[in-house]
Amino acid sequence: MGETWRTVFGHDEPYPDQADGIETAVEVADRGGFAVIEGACGTGKTMLALTAGIDRVRDPDSPFERVAVLTSVKQQLRQFEADVETINQELPEDWRPVSALTLVGKADVCPYSRERVADVDETTVYDRCDGLRERTRNLTGSDGPTTAAALADDARRTQTGLLDTGSGAAAEFLETAGEPTPYPPDTAEYEGVEYCPFYAQYLDDLPEDGDPAEAVPFDVTDRGLLDTDDLVGLAASHGACPHSILGALIPHVEVTIGNYYHAFDPQTVGSFTGALLDDSTFVVCDEAHMLEPRVRDLVSDGVGDATLRDAESELTRVIQPVAMDDDSRDADLIRGELAESDVSLAEVKATRAFVRDLREELDRRVRAHLDRERPGWRASLDGLEDDEIPLRDPDRPEPDAITEWADGRYGDDVWVRAEAVGAVVARVLNELEEADRERATPTVGRVLGAWYRADHTRYFRTIDLSRTWNEAEPGDSWRRAYNARLALHNCVPGDAIADRLDDFGGGVLMSATLEPLDVFRTVTGLNTLADDGRPVVERTYGLGFPAENRASFAVDAPAYTYENRGEVGADTDARRVYVDAVAEVAGRDGNVLVGMPNYAEAEWMAGRLDERLDSPVLLDESSDDGATEALKTDFFSGGSKTLVTSLRGTLTEGVDYRGDRLHAAVVCGVPLVDTTRPRTQAVVTAYDRAFGADGEHGGGRSGFETALTAPAVRKARQAVGRVIRGPDERGVRVLVDARYARDRWNGVRGYFPAWEREEFRPVSPDMLSLGLDRFETTDG
Repeated sequence: MGETWRTVFGHDEPYPDQADGIETAVEVADRGGFAVIEGACGTGKTMLALTAGIDRVRDPDSPFERVAVLTSVKQQLRQFEADVETINQELPEDWRPVSALTLVGKADVCPYSRERVADVDETTVYDRCDGLRERTRNLTGSDGPTTAAALADDARRTQTGLLDTGSGAAAEFLETAGEPTPYPPDTAEYEGVEYCPFYAQYLDDLPEDGDPAEAVPFDVTDRGLLDTDDLVGLAASHGACPHSILGALIPHVEVTIGNYYHAFDPQTVGSFTGALLDDSTFVVCDEAHMLEPRVRDLVSDGVGDATLRDAESELTRVIQPVAMDDDSRDADLIRGELAESDVSLAEVKATRAFVRDLREELDRRVRAHLDRERPGWRASLDGLEDDEIPLRDPDRPEPDAITEWADGRYGDDVWVRAEAVGAVVARVLNELEEADRERATPTVGRVLGAWYRADHTRYFRTIDLSRTWNEAEPGDSWRRAYNARLALHNCVPGDAIADRLDDFGGGVLMSATLEPLDVFRTVTGLNTLADDGRPVVERTYGLGFPAENRASFAVDAPAYTYENRGEVGADTDARRVYVDAVAEVAGRDGNVLVGMPNYAEAEWMAGRLDERLDSPVLLDESSDDGATEALKTDFFSGGSKTLVTSLRGTLTEGVDYRGDRLHAAVVCGVPLVDTTRPRTQAVVTAYDRAFGADGEHGGGRSGFETALTAPAVRKARQAVGRVIRGPDERGVRVLVDARYARDRWNGVRGYFPAWEREEFRPVSPDMLSLGLDRFETTDG
């Protein structure tokens, strides 16, 4: 194989593993396949993937035209941006820079949202945008009263004083991203109809039968990485919609950087990023250990009690004017819309009856559940916690209770036609009302249709109760304390992942923690792709930094299970062993990160350490981004500190602890999710049936292993991987639990790659101190 990729590579020389990874990715992509790469910190995975992808895009004999980067961690998104800029800085002088952009949401690019004007902000931007765009299209469509050019010009003339308004006031222009726009700091109106002048200008620039990229008012070929502010400034100063321009550019830049939503969320793909799903796209799935859980959420669905209520009201709004048999404008409009559609008034009425009865059944089931599980709940609404009500036995795939209830009262037609009814009702209401808001009926219709079609083996249906507080509800109603949601959970997202990956021409899936690779290939559908002729090639690269700079211990403590440790706060022998081990590490110089199985255990450990240590102990609690950022700042601010968190939180992966920010990481226990939850049990059962020894895909591992154990071990490995981030860093990595130390029936050493198993030496709790002392005496 040639090494043309070295021209693209952004540094003088690649690491040996990095070079092997690039060549593997290039070779596999040329065969239409995927490279699956586990590379420890220091492998240079970001540069590896970009180099391979850009090399294929720049090769005139290659079918690839673009690279699509997908990552679940914002910090990694920034790293890809930085590496694109590094590549551009090092390209030969006669090469044009690699064009790239980062995909962001409407709130980040809409001029009105950015400046918080025209009743638009991050909470209203989607509804307002949809309404403004629809009215702009209606004004300029084939039956509209004017043209897009006229709308944009009217908005401009209003500001420049060309209209004889008689006002002597100076024109005021909306400014955003440091650039003035040609419009006022509000939306525009035409004959009393509000519209968006930015979108009108985009429509005017859009060719009738050409590429939407022809509407882009600037050239991207020589700009390299186009950041969000540059995009907004260039588009808005021209008067065009930045979000529309962003969408038009997607298939034409060489590198797009986004998150999993941009490829796996059906609604996002349908409305915005569909052009990426092409066999001329080289895909990079970064942090791929998160691919399975993230996609599971994206391809699951559900509808809330409040949405059902709103849908019933919307259906009534369409039914009443016609049912009254009057000659009003509303009635005539509704009759006309229904006549032009394939939806009858009888179907609208049947759907309303179904939605009304469904909401009553939801209410009955929530009350019955609370009466059974929490007697006296009406007197203590503020004490209720999040909950879920299974609608079937999680261990027995069979029709759920809601489906059986509906089958006894309604035929298949209501389920099947609900989506079509919802679409027509939304269209009618958008004609009747000018308010910008999302309609509930299409959502209800979509979920009802999916509920009817989805099988009962791979899907699990529940009523999810989320804690809230609504003073408007009666004092004895569960609706005061809960949002209730009919949830359709996709337990086995591998088929959805495989189907989506199959849309791409090839690429790289990579992370520092993918092992065991046979499990990863199974649950992400890669084995299915391989069976269909798409090559899948694995590579595992160990930690390339000097081994003498790190000490790694697997402490043979009693397994941190409920049977051994007891309730949170219990004074058990097992808990004392764990506190002693963590205090041994945290009592030395340097910052220490302590990962516990959940936040309740983290709070308990922080309290015990606070009693034992002279240095500050910080506790991470489940909180918003602002609180987490403040906590990190405190942790990094100087002086030795101990930070205790949940291994299922945000501080144990994707956070940069480079330099002297972190001296040691301690993981206590194997962070399995709550195995008593019905949803978890349903996933295990579905994985047994799909991937067990006798399952559809015959992976040979149990559902518990593939669904729970492997992801839990990856969480632990992510946490200890925070310590050593560069060749000159020194640090300590400690896993406390016999399951990390012993090869036994419930051990997890086999879930580590071979190189890491060799590094994490088993030690007894009383020998940990000696091991730490020996490492410290070599520091220098």
